Amino acid sequence: MFHPRSRIHLVAVVAVTLTIFLSLVGSPDCAQIYTSVFPFDSITLSGQQVLLGETQGKPATLAGELRLPIVGTNKVPVVILVHGMAGLWSKDFEWANLLNSWGFGVFIPDHMSGRKIRPFSPEAYGLSAEARMVDIYQVLPKLLEHPRIDPERIAIMGFSRGGYVTMLSSQERFRKRYGPPNFQFAAYIAVYSSCVARLRDDVNVSARPIRLFHGTADDWTPVEACRVLVADLKKAGADVTLTEYPGATHDYDNPEVKVRLNLPQAVSFRKCSLAEGEGGQLMNAQTGKLFTPSDPCLEKGVSLQYDEAATASTREAVKGVLTSAFAAKPAAAASK
Repeated sequence: MFHPRSRIHLVAVVAVTLTIFLSLVGSPDCAQIYTSVFPFDSITLSGQQVLLGETQGKPATLAGELRLPIVGTNKVPVVILVHGMAGLWSKDFEWANLLNSWGFGVFIPDHMSGRKIRPFSPEAYGLSAEARMVDIYQVLPKLLEHPRIDPERIAIMGFSRGGYVTMLSSQERFRKRYGPPNFQFAAYIAVYSSCVARLRDDVNVSARPIRLFHGTADDWTPVEACRVLVADLKKAGADVTLTEYPGATHDYDNPEVKVRLNLPQAVSFRKCSLAEGEGGQLMNAQTGKLFTPSDPCLEKGVSLQYDEAATASTREAVKGVLTSAFAAKPAAAASK
């Protein structure tokens, strides 16, 4: 099901921006925020097109929800929240509420609705993480020009497939090709991201903090591949850490899944090991053959369950990472 807020693309299609005032709930520290639907134009590219550096694709009109503090006229730091295969869930907006309560602005792009894609549909699996990374870079110029957003303090945080989008955006190869000139995110936060696909020059990443959070019982995007990636990134000198939570599953930060939920038809890459081949093609690294949607490494069946302790720890760590990154970013920029 779509979360009700995922219908924000309807506003973008008719080029109308709906602005409302609201008060956050759930925390006595929450201040009022100014919420607006933020339309933007993007393009739809295949993963192979992005790996080849192409920039011509099918136009797409998308939108996101921009949430900024009402009080004051000062520029504020902003976190871009990137959703997973399920589209926008109430969990994403709970994170947005939390980030707002810490004094940060939030932008929540909807990658699916404007493309008329339903969560977990074949089209959802077909929309590449690389294309969604391009969406982020397509909207950035508008965010950078916003009078209330500090262009030196924008971070990106993603969940599951959105975590992989976050990891892709940390790679210099894609930043230089698709990003605004001289722009870097202040921090990259990936929660239960997939790490099975190793791309060319994928350890050449931003010097900004890269933080991964993962459950050891995740059977959708297992942590083992992320351990290998993080080890390689550290060898290359990246500022990266992986925090693991024993027994936590995929989607461990979702309070709506307090009872273990089994998804027998969900497709997992847990047995796959992929590598970029010639011509921007993904190869099965074990067989040396071209990876396809029918590759035998793919398996079905995953489980999800909320983990209160892991969620609390992740929230505390994320607050610390962002507070530090946003404090350091202007000084770092000034020293260039």
